[in-house]
Amino acid sequence: MLRIIRFLSLSVAGLAFVLGSSHASTHDFYKGKTMRIIVGFSAGGGYDTYSRLIARHMGRHIAGNPTIIVENMPGAGSLISANHVYNVAKPEGLTVGNFLGEFFTQQVLGRPGIEFDARKFEYIGVPVQDQHVIGISGATGITSIEGWLASKKEPRLGAAAVGGTQHNIPRILKYTIGLPNQVVTGYKGSADIRLAFNNGEIHGLSLPWESFKATWVRELQSGELIIALQNVPKPHPDLPNVPLAISYAKTEEARKLIEAGIHGIGPTARPYVLPPGTPKERVRILRKAFMETLKDPEFLAEAKKAKLDINPLDGERLERNVKEIFNLEPQLVAKLKEILK
Repeated sequence: MLRIIRFLSLSVAGLAFVLGSSHASTHDFYKGKTMRIIVGFSAGGGYDTYSRLIARHMGRHIAGNPTIIVENMPGAGSLISANHVYNVAKPEGLTVGNFLGEFFTQQVLGRPGIEFDARKFEYIGVPVQDQHVIGISGATGITSIEGWLASKKEPRLGAAAVGGTQHNIPRILKYTIGLPNQVVTGYKGSADIRLAFNNGEIHGLSLPWESFKATWVRELQSGELIIALQNVPKPHPDLPNVPLAISYAKTEEARKLIEAGIHGIGPTARPYVLPPGTPKERVRILRKAFMETLKDPEFLAEAKKAKLDINPLDGERLERNVKEIFNLEPQLVAKLKEILK
């Protein structure tokens, strides 16, 4: 009996030591470290604005309180940064990627240049599920979507690159509801598109309402920019009188293309990811810290001041949503390829 008691005592002590060591090693790993959030767009846009806010608060929710900085890596509509996080960044839990979630659909469509498998990223979450809309210059004379649909002119809409939502949504709407537009690509981010808009180079763009109201305040308040159309299943509370694109779909095919090619991208549009192979324990730590940050009163107060919506999706649900994209009907995939080629 004495031997059994001694054995159990040693076992409990050993287990406590292991657990304590594990906790200590987890704590020690982030202590004194610097984490990077690599944003695939230029500074001043919506993705950058959200990431800088998260970076200012998330370190408090990670054991060891690491410093978190934002690094901008624009190019190819954020595809360069996505490829970098997947292929170059070390899978140690110190590098987080934030790029266009539309690339997950683009992988399914076989877009050239994608050098990752979306199913292998480790997902942390999204801070907001995008509500895509289209803004148009008041100088065009367009005051309603009916007027736009009847117009023979094709307003120039700015986009970062072929394959992103700023490019794809107008192309899909041109095919499905006959929305006249000409997409102009090559901008590094929505901040650069805003400059081009103010210079008269373009007439509008497709962008999440969350980004418009946070970074296009002057243009909206002055009436220089009008929100003409919502590309979502139901109206955003801020925009009760702006019509839905799907209401103008006249065929079942058009409805399905809008649902698959536009509605389906909102929940995954702003992913925060880790490189494949990141230790699972660190993935769990960062998922938990991410969600705690988005509930933090100080964070929420700053988000409200900056007019940033917070409507998060946790890492597990984000991962499931991404994997569901790979289950699109083959005929829809083929038609989307044709529209967006």
